[in-house]
Amino acid sequence: MEWNDIYDSGRNLTGRVHLRGTAWGEGEYGLVVCVWVYDGKGNILLTRRAPGKTFAGTWENSGGAAKAGEDSLTAIQRELFEETGIRAEPAEFQLLRTVRDKNTFFDHYCLKREVSLEQIVLLPGETDAAQWATFEQIHRLISEKKICDIIAAQFLAEEATLRGLTEML
Repeated sequence: MEWNDIYDSGRNLTGRVHLRGTAWGEGEYGLVVCVWVYDGKGNILLTRRAPGKTFAGTWENSGGAAKAGEDSLTAIQRELFEETGIRAEPAEFQLLRTVRDKNTFFDHYCLKREVSLEQIVLLPGETDAAQWATFEQIHRLISEKKICDIIAAQFLAEEATLRGLTEML
């Protein structure tokens, strides 16, 4: 069982927790974190969702729900490490944007990190492959429906910022 903190619409902790997989109440919000890892050479790290997961076999960035007691940066550090084996300090993450939908706050980060695919440690049951992809390759994966619509929308919303970051280096 996994528990998540419950926030109000102003992103204030309520002191209550939510059991993952159950319905959210009116005015209750959870926190989800996502990170785009880029290498400074125009490539973005993608992982593939393992069989048995929703959207199995599709490519994505690392991320997931914050557990009860975790703040956004702690959650993104944990998720990135769990899904790729990459360790990063809180100060290394750059917040791109925060979005709120019906019951979730989404914090979107980026992280510059050069790491070979051989160094990536995949989490069985979560991820089963990794690749570095150019922006053009990501667009092709989106058009081929190899990136689910949710992740594709995130990428498209953050693409200009990510391109700016990779072109500055």
